[in-house]
Amino acid sequence: MVNTSKLFPLFGLCPFPTQSSTMNAQTRNPRSKTRKKPSSYGASRRSALKKTFTQEQVTFTAPLSPDPLVVIIGGGISGLLCASFLEQRGVRSTVFDTGVHGLGGRLGTRVVDRNSLVFDHAAQFFTVNDSRFAELVHDWIDKGLVSEWKGPIGELQSGGNFVPFPSSPPRYIATHGMRSLADSLLAQARMVNVVRPCWVSKLEPFNGMWHLSENGKPCGQFDAIVIAHNGKCANRLLMTSGLPLIAKQMKRLELSSIWALLAAFEDPLPFWDATEVPFEGAFVRGVDSLSWMANNTKKLQNSHNGGPHCWTFLSTAAYGKQNKVPQENIPAATSSRVTAEMLESVEAALGLSKGSLPKLSYTRLQLWGAALPTNTPRIPCIFDPFGRAGICGDWLLGSNIESAVLSGIALANHIADYFQSTGADPAEFAVGLNQEFQPLEGHDIGQFPGLRSDDKIDEAQLYELAK
Repeated sequence: MVNTSKLFPLFGLCPFPTQSSTMNAQTRNPRSKTRKKPSSYGASRRSALKKTFTQEQVTFTAPLSPDPLVVIIGGGISGLLCASFLEQRGVRSTVFDTGVHGLGGRLGTRVVDRNSLVFDHAAQFFTVNDSRFAELVHDWIDKGLVSEWKGPIGELQSGGNFVPFPSSPPRYIATHGMRSLADSLLAQARMVNVVRPCWVSKLEPFNGMWHLSENGKPCGQFDAIVIAHNGKCANRLLMTSGLPLIAKQMKRLELSSIWALLAAFEDPLPFWDATEVPFEGAFVRGVDSLSWMANNTKKLQNSHNGGPHCWTFLSTAAYGKQNKVPQENIPAATSSRVTAEMLESVEAALGLSKGSLPKLSYTRLQLWGAALPTNTPRIPCIFDPFGRAGICGDWLLGSNIESAVLSGIALANHIADYFQSTGADPAEFAVGLNQEFQPLEGHDIGQFPGLRSDDKIDEAQLYELAK
């Protein structure tokens, strides 16, 4: 078992800025009927930003609860690890997630036709750099949740020039698809309640607690909030929450857009000089619309004679930006065009002539409109002790599963320490509220520390950056 009691020390803190106006959260009633209705149904981005940054800061004055209940909005791996480590510190939590098919966020796996077609359609694999994360991964391996991906992985240049990576560092995958790891993380939890699918639409402070609702339907009241997701939905949620400092940092985050094409072929993919491609995963170079391709059938060991060959193709961030549309309602014409262009790019990458791919038995196109962070504050978590609200997620440290895990655990320990304090000087628990952002380097599909073109991040450097 993992010894987690001292895995994460208290990270360095920054001073909490003085607010010119604050709101006593004891007196704000979420059920008040005296508020004015909006004069219009729409608002410009400028007015939304103004509303976000000029909202009054919530300042809770109620004593800290000896038995707090924390709400975690977002069931990705960062939020799930936050909930798990809160439980290990004796703190109860509720996780709200929008997932219909399961938890995980970008730990996404799509299963079609009773397990005959399985695709990891977001996070593809991960490497391990941090010793604390390594301890968790070894525990997951012992439980059968994670295994090493030993198939050939490398770089594929346009025209079919494949260069394999060395076997070190090891690459890891969830044994039954990435989503299976997320769905297993809280299987033994006793102090965590999971609610899904639920789209929290409003946060309101009243009587020393945070009150949550989904389209007017109450979702409960909580002593503290964790925002474990990002993008426009998180921005919208925070816009009038009374947390301008949290909202400001979330607004500064920039995210890429990436198309994911899932394709099942009746026969193996050919290669320019062979009957079958010599790899299971490849970072594609020199093709405008393609950054990654992976054979899910071999990766997940679901191959069987005469069965389909399932591949995931991910676009470049540049192509995603050029062809971005509302991901909830992709026009049919866009879907057909993007699918055709990405399949042509597969042929170009493999050195094949146009129209030479095997017959398709299944395709599905998905746009990750808020795919991966492109900038980062390089801190493990953000916490506002006066509003009793925090943020965790991969983007705070990087762009990978390891960063998400470290962030979730760091915030869990920080919140537990906060509630175990006397509450006499809450400002000492403020962290990350004014941290500057910097550009984030890595592959279009994320960072993989130690893997060829990714620089290895030294643990001592990580601790220093967290101060």
